[in-house]
Amino acid sequence: MKNMLVAQSGGPSAAINATVAGVIDAGISSGEIENVYGALHGIKGVLNEDFVVLNEVCKEPATRDLLSVTPAAALGSCRWKLDDPSKNEEQFQNIINILRKNNIGYFIYTGGNDSMDTVYKLSLYCESHGIHDIKIMGAPKTIDNDLGETDHCPGFGSAAKFIATAFSEIACDSYVYDIPSVTIVEVMGRNAGWLTASAALARTEKRRVPQLIYLCERAFDVDVFEMDVRQALKENMNVIIAVSEGVKDAQGRYVGEETKSGKEDAFGHKYLSGIGKYLEGVVGERIGCKVRSVELNVLQRCAGYMLSNTDITESRNLGAYAAISAIRGESGKMSALKRLDTKDYQVEIELADLSKIANVEKKVPMEWITEDGHDIKEELVDYLRPLIQGEVNVPYENGVPKNFILE
Repeated sequence: MKNMLVAQSGGPSAAINATVAGVIDAGISSGEIENVYGALHGIKGVLNEDFVVLNEVCKEPATRDLLSVTPAAALGSCRWKLDDPSKNEEQFQNIINILRKNNIGYFIYTGGNDSMDTVYKLSLYCESHGIHDIKIMGAPKTIDNDLGETDHCPGFGSAAKFIATAFSEIACDSYVYDIPSVTIVEVMGRNAGWLTASAALARTEKRRVPQLIYLCERAFDVDVFEMDVRQALKENMNVIIAVSEGVKDAQGRYVGEETKSGKEDAFGHKYLSGIGKYLEGVVGERIGCKVRSVELNVLQRCAGYMLSNTDITESRNLGAYAAISAIRGESGKMSALKRLDTKDYQVEIELADLSKIANVEKKVPMEWITEDGHDIKEELVDYLRPLIQGEVNVPYENGVPKNFILE
């Protein structure tokens, strides 16, 4: 009997642990896996042989249930970019040697665009070197919802639920006073505006907030922004604005770039923050009304008390499907969600081609953004709404959510 290995990579989310729980579920129930190992801190943990036996740690179903509703990454994560196989074959062969040394025949890696690049590179290396005793599969994860070949991504639904709730509560606060005010809320999203768009889910028949939504797919013009805000203030005493952290001008420069650090991660992505504070200054100087900015920051990634039941259920199923597919002999693919053309929301899980996923960003379609560039269309709302449905019974301890902690 072979062992199975699972690892997490990239930024944390509220649902990535549910995917790991699904892998453990499948490994235990299959009857074909001796041990399900977890690598600590992603591919770095593989290279360091830093493993934990998950089928022992999470032997009880109740423990796996707790893991599935615990936010962040219980195994730890990393942002580690593998070299190109042609430039550093030794690194890839080292990974294969480590897997064989530990009798690991199945490796499930869960993460986003860059993580799927790791899965793709490893699978190509195995294929080109005739390595058939190790199956490598990807399981999707990213709150950015920008992975291709899947209708949506685990972690996004729970983040969207938190964002919609946050905007609803910000509105409750803003509407207390009878003086003109502008609240600018900065939402994560470097190149894809899915998270920012989810702010529209806060809208009700009685209160349409946010009134303005700016996604990073459309070029951002500060002068047009000023006119939009002035017009919105004529129609509303209190204006709430959602803006993607990665909005760029017509030349492709990040707006308010001078307020950012300029530093990059291992994959060359700039660390972004500051657009909300920059636009707060614009409104304060040009319009002069009461204005404040709110940066949701990491809160939108790991709000375990605001889980979407749809998200957690799908995430766990995707992990299990990736594991089962590997046991059945599949390799070099990713478990993915396909939305069915039915009246009520339904999905099925399928396998997707990693060559169409690795390092590819799926952005919000331009036809789902209004022509004036400061709102989204109902087609996008219809796409988003099912993903935040259902509440999860989160256990509490001493008045706060109880989390699974790997010891």
